[in-house]
Amino acid sequence: MTISTRPAPGPSRTFQFPRFERTALPNGLQVVVAPVRKLPVVTVLAVIDAGATSDPPGREGLAQLTAEGLREGTLKHDGIQILEGFEKLGSSLEAGADWDSTIVSMTLLRDKLTPGLELMTEVLTSPSFPEREVERLKAERLAERAQILAEPRGLADESFSRFLYAKRSRYSEPMAGTTASVSVITRDEIAAFFASRYTPDAVTVIVVGDIHTEEAVTLVSTTLGGWAGKRASVDAASVMQARSTRAVEIIAKEGAAQAELRLGHIGIPRSHPDYFNVVVMNALLGGLFSSRINLNLREQHGYTYGASSFFDWRREPGPFVIATAVQSEVSAAAISETLKEIDGMRTEEIPEEELSLATNYLEGVFPIRYETTSSIASALANLVVFGLPENFYDTYRENIHAVRPSDVLRAAQGYVFPEMLQIVVVGDPAVVKEPVGKLALGDLSVRSATEA
Repeated sequence: MTISTRPAPGPSRTFQFPRFERTALPNGLQVVVAPVRKLPVVTVLAVIDAGATSDPPGREGLAQLTAEGLREGTLKHDGIQILEGFEKLGSSLEAGADWDSTIVSMTLLRDKLTPGLELMTEVLTSPSFPEREVERLKAERLAERAQILAEPRGLADESFSRFLYAKRSRYSEPMAGTTASVSVITRDEIAAFFASRYTPDAVTVIVVGDIHTEEAVTLVSTTLGGWAGKRASVDAASVMQARSTRAVEIIAKEGAAQAELRLGHIGIPRSHPDYFNVVVMNALLGGLFSSRINLNLREQHGYTYGASSFFDWRREPGPFVIATAVQSEVSAAAISETLKEIDGMRTEEIPEEELSLATNYLEGVFPIRYETTSSIASALANLVVFGLPENFYDTYRENIHAVRPSDVLRAAQGYVFPEMLQIVVVGDPAVVKEPVGKLALGDLSVRSATEA
């Protein structure tokens, strides 16, 4: 059977994001409740305004260690007892920090909610950060970092951030810290960070699942309503690109058969008004499997198993990144073809049919993302962290559908800058340096992988 035309997409699945309400407790703690009564389960997620951008200089990784340390013991129970307490409830407590926030969450059966919330409250309000457990967490982080630096993909990601952002920018260093910074963080510094950042006016508790709004607010008020304290002010992350012109850095991995490529520059903040135009433009450029960069490098030339691009959305402008791994011998050719695709996206409007492929996909997968209580709670956390409009998810598909070819062209011209691209190649200099240098992309430097 020969298929000469692609079948037309079916109608979009009807979907309405769950209704939710916000309530503020007298101590400043915010409560967001979304009743979703399909199954007898509830997700509770606490968003704390204590992300990695709060880390003091030289103490990068402090927010992450503080989040991980929450589960290691409280003033009443040690870490094992905390772990067993959640296991008896048929749940577990997850805790971690990203750039803008710390998230603590659990999902459990409806009839276990009250004891679960009481235990979660104990963890949130009175962690003890035992010295021995802090040292164990630090050792784990240092071991992870050694592994990252030994693996080309992780090395490329870290090297790209450091090459892209100015040294005084927090974004130039890894979110979970460096070997040097993690090594010197003390238990007392973690406790001090907790005392200054984990305060009720810096916390939003999100409750999603089989519960009425009034009952959820009462439960949170009973458990966390007596928590006192005021958050310390923190300056916004400094965001400066290391240089204003295009440049190339080769990270030496002698003998490497493949080269990891990263190209990009500083992007835009998550709250940017052109968000939807940029999302669709990036989907077409490198965000989807059918994107121009992936089809070029993978399908047309066979350089790679996959290539992608993305805007790393943060409160402050995160990086715009094009990432792939290619055979070392074709590194220069892959970079050249990628630049051609960027130029093409910025030169003329994209055909309607190509645009509809991206928008239909983005509209179609949207409901699938929010089928569980935990995914709905995470979506609501994004509203909190990034200050998005209350109707963001109600109008998401409408906004995606409204993007026109002229909007895509404007987004490509306005937010993708070939002349400012910073390019990192992790590979064998003996193979990649000369051909990449012949592209004359800008200043080219080579450094050892051990310096990362």
